[in-house]
Amino acid sequence: MREYRAWCFDLDGTVYRGEEPIPETVRFIRKLREKGCGIFFVTNNSALTPERQSEKLARMGITAAPEEVMTSSVATADHLLKNHGTLSVCMIGEEGLRTALESAGHQIVREAPDAVVVGIDREINYRKLADASLAVSGGATFVATNSDKAYPTERGLVPGNGAFAGLIELATGVSPFYIGKPAVPMLVTLAERHGLSKEEMVIVGDNYETDIMAGIRFGIDTVHVDTGVTRVADLVNYGEQPTYSLSTLDDWEDN
Repeated sequence: MREYRAWCFDLDGTVYRGEEPIPETVRFIRKLREKGCGIFFVTNNSALTPERQSEKLARMGITAAPEEVMTSSVATADHLLKNHGTLSVCMIGEEGLRTALESAGHQIVREAPDAVVVGIDREINYRKLADASLAVSGGATFVATNSDKAYPTERGLVPGNGAFAGLIELATGVSPFYIGKPAVPMLVTLAERHGLSKEEMVIVGDNYETDIMAGIRFGIDTVHVDTGVTRVADLVNYGEQPTYSLSTLDDWEDN
């Protein structure tokens, strides 16, 4: 088994399920910390700021500085800044996205924006969708924090950010540029901010179609864990396989 300097963990389904930590992952992260490895968390969740996400991890017994948490909101704000400079933005989203955009120097507006940015918004309404659609039709740059069409709750699957972005795409005929996994901008931003090379990075996740595909597309090693969305038995349905596949991270040293 290779030694890696930078371990990049997906969160929901890998580190925790909802509000319940996955004990094997918590133990593994503690061992990595003791060895001096770099630990990072890479999440498509655009609703929470890195600070809020690190507080949630702390409640589960995991120490994580905000700068070790890469959210799709932070990567979105960074992508816009690097590629377009500071922009006026029509935003659909929550605290995490607003904070990331404003911290990067972007201005949140309702009318005549340079860009439309769509993140998960559990207070979505017709006005927000109409404003965003009109702006996109008018030529505004169209970016979505992630393409997740649904996400699991205690009650079952509910609409995710990809569903909102898809509605705007259907109304306008314009496809958004997606930031979150399986796209690679989050990993690009993380590597740039922390001076990481691809050879020393590995991503750990439960979902082949997001976590593992992001690692494959970025060109880093991948660890699939059978603790969430994609089961080990289902991996045969995919062409390119993860570098490692484990029942849980307790099995890492056994391979």
